[in-house]
Amino acid sequence: MFLVIFGPPGSGKGTQTSKIAEAYKIPQIITGNIFRGHMKNETALGKKAKEYVNKGLLVPDEIMNAIIEEELNKPVYKKGFVLDGYPRTINQVNFFEKILRKTKIKLDCLLDLLVGDEEIIRRLTSRRTCSSCQSIFNLVFNPPKKQGICDNCGGKLIQRGDDEENVIKERLKVYKKQTEEVINYYKNKGIFYKINGQQDAEKVFKAIRQILDNL
Repeated sequence: MFLVIFGPPGSGKGTQTSKIAEAYKIPQIITGNIFRGHMKNETALGKKAKEYVNKGLLVPDEIMNAIIEEELNKPVYKKGFVLDGYPRTINQVNFFEKILRKTKIKLDCLLDLLVGDEEIIRRLTSRRTCSSCQSIFNLVFNPPKKQGICDNCGGKLIQRGDDEENVIKERLKVYKKQTEEVINYYKNKGIFYKINGQQDAEKVFKAIRQILDNL
């Protein structure tokens, strides 16, 4: 099963990607985690990506495309994957389709999590990330056991620059502008499904399973 999960920042893509991967025994590709790893290690790619992320802008297509092509050529993805965070522009879609043809992968569906702007802002301004292991917590939904400390490694929890309200608003504006063509493209292919992402996470996953189990 080959899936793409779509939605604005803070829509719960990471949570649902993990649930799908576990339930259907397929690996997950989370582009955000890949980039954060590069930024933490201050690689050349990480430094470039950080300039855009901290301003609430999407990372340029050429960087995204290179990462995805490298990932999809790994043997682990030959039988399936759930991809979170790509493609986000029509140029990425065109590149992605070329990769799929080259690797003989047929995409089964694209799931779009729908969440309103006010809820997105509430969720993201409450998000905290471990500065050491990159684990993510939310002060509203899953707060750490000890304030400011990661449950997993004891590292310091921080608010990422892209989780500040002014940056979130810019991210949402950019997201809507650049992803409209992507959504229309997959709607026309007949593999596009909308999901109410404002529900409880378990209800969202139940709705997703109803779709995937009937593909």
